[in-house]
Formats: sequence, C-alpha cells, structure tokens
Amino acid sequence: MTNKKHKIIDGDGHVVESHTEIAARMPAIYRDRFGAARGPYPPNDHLHAANAHTLPEGAFAKVGREGWIEFMEDVGLTSTVLYPTNGLSFGRIVSLDWALELAKAYNDWMHDEYLSQSSRFQALSLIPLQEPQEAVKELRRSVKELGFCGAMLPSTGVAGAQNHLGDEKYWPIYEEANRLGCCIGIHGGVHDNMGLDDMTPYAPVNALGHPFGQMVNFSGILFNGVFERYPKVRFGFMEAGCGWFMNCIERLERAWFSHIQYDPRGRFIKLREKESVTDYVKRQIDEDRIFVGVEGDELTLPFAVSVVGNKPFIFSSDFPHEVNNETCKEELEELDENPRLSKDDKDGVRHRNAERFYGLPAN
Repeated sequence: MTNKKHKIIDGDGHVVESHTEIAARMPAIYRDRFGAARGPYPPNDHLHAANAHTLPEGAFAKVGREGWIEFMEDVGLTSTVLYPTNGLSFGRIVSLDWALELAKAYNDWMHDEYLSQSSRFQALSLIPLQEPQEAVKELRRSVKELGFCGAMLPSTGVAGAQNHLGDEKYWPIYEEANRLGCCIGIHGGVHDNMGLDDMTPYAPVNALGHPFGQMVNFSGILFNGVFERYPKVRFGFMEAGCGWFMNCIERLERAWFSHIQYDPRGRFIKLREKESVTDYVKRQIDEDRIFVGVEGDELTLPFAVSVVGNKPFIFSSDFPHEVNNETCKEELEELDENPRLSKDDKDGVRHRNAERFYGLPAN
C-alpha cells in the first residue's frame, strides 16, 4: 500500500548533508580546518558515539535528492519539508564566526541542491542563534532571498548559553520571524545534560531526550509570553510525538494553579479572565501558533485530538533516520485505518496542518 490515494505532506524529513559541497561554500580558512570525513559540525553528543545498537534495515541511508524523490514516489508523499542531519548539532558550535559561516553555507547548499531543483522540497534554514543579531539577518536572507519557509532551532539551545528558547536573548529572532510571518521549527537530536548522560542502553536516551527538550522549550516559550508577544510566528515542536504535549499541558495546568507568578513588570504569560492554561494553549493552537510533529501510529494521538483538536498535529516521516520505506508506509496505514480518528482528523495530520505551519499552498 503506497497511500497515493491521499495528499500527504511529510512535515519532518531529513537531508543527508554533503560536507564537501557545504565546505566549498565556506571561506577557505574554515575549509582548511576539517577534512571530508570529519565535516564542519560538532558531534551530537557523547551518547550517540559511545553506543552500539541495531537499526531497521536501510535506516540512515545516504540518500541525496534523487533518493528522496524515489522515497516520496514509493511511499506516496506529495512533498516534504527537510531538516538537517549533522546540522541537528548546530547549537553545540562554540565559535560565533564558524556558526555564522556554516549557517550561510548550509542554507546556500540546501537552496542550490533541493529548493531550486523541485517544488516538492521545502526546508527550514539554519541560523546562528549563538549570536541572535546575526541570526536575525540570516533568517531574513534565508526566507526573503532563498525561499525557506522559516528556521530550525535546536531544542537543547546553545552550548554554554541559556538552555530554553523562551529566554529573552532569543526574542530578536522571534521579532524578525513575526515581521516575516514565518515559522520556527524546534528539533531535537542532542541529548546530553538532560540527566541521561550515564544511561545505557541507548534506546531510553533517544526515547526521553526528544520529549525532554521539547517540554523545556515549550514551557519556556509559553510562560514567557512568546506566543502572544509575537502572534504571527508559528512554532513547531518536532520529532517528539504528542505524548509529551499532553503530559506538559496537564502538569503546567496544575502547577500554575498553585504557583501563579508575581509579575509586576508584565513579563510572563497573560491569561484572560477565567482562562486556564489549557484554554490558553488551545487558543494559541486555534490561532495557528502551536504545531506538533507526530508519527502515524502513536497510541496517544486520538486522545490528544480529543483534548486540543486536530489542528496542531503534523505527520513526520523522519526519513532517512531510524526508518525505511516500509516502516513509513506502515505508519501511514495505521493512521488511515485508525477508527478513533475522523477523516477530518486524518486529513489534518496528513497535509492540512503542515500547509498552515510551513505556509505551503493548499492545492
């Protein structure tokens, strides 16, 4: 079954970067500092490197543009929105200049290799949030000049800096995104410094690392009032499923009820009269400010839809990471056959919500 009877937008696929081609777009002084094998990115963390485990057959295939098109044809995807692979560790770069030059080179390469080659590809850019004012400039360039639909921010923030993305130092980025009316996709991939550093085997690190990062950032953005301060920005929390989202809402609802923050300077979340935290979150969802990446076979998806509606949830293949063609087809089939979801729910997950989040044409 290929699912070609439905329109399906993959809201979170991954490009496999060409270190050589990205390096060719960086100044020579940077190219001379690394070889083709090492590449310009730091390692994700020590947890990825120091583990041996078996993956599904074909996972982490070294696919390029043509391999991506073959995958979309086989699985039945209309289009995909691409995130980096090695670039998920972008926040660990310490050198501000290195981060800036690498972001520019990656974005130029992504535009040349994917965005300009087929309308079936869209992507989020890398921006050097290590230096927010430079990140503002690169966000503007990537959206206005290169045609990206927004930028990716790592869910673990920046090495040596504030570890949640609701912090005021990042607000200039959101102010520019608000002017552009673009999206911000927050994506995991780095799992150290979360209390998981001595955990083995690797499976629970992967399982917990993604939602932990998203819970921290969602909470930071929510309670610092970022959603309503920058109402034209659409925030997506990717590759952690929807279980964390339900848990987060429930816990934050209870905690705010018993710990309402004294706020003489008006810095934090502003609830309307008799509005709960859950009501506030649902309002942000209805106004297209909160989106959540999901897979097709998640146990909690029907419950999540019953709580907040079907508007935030976006199908995400994660190809070509820990998946292959067959596992992606199975996930879409599970979604298609789920009796607890209506056709409207399924169409929202398959394509409609991705269209709204990424600003894609609805046709």
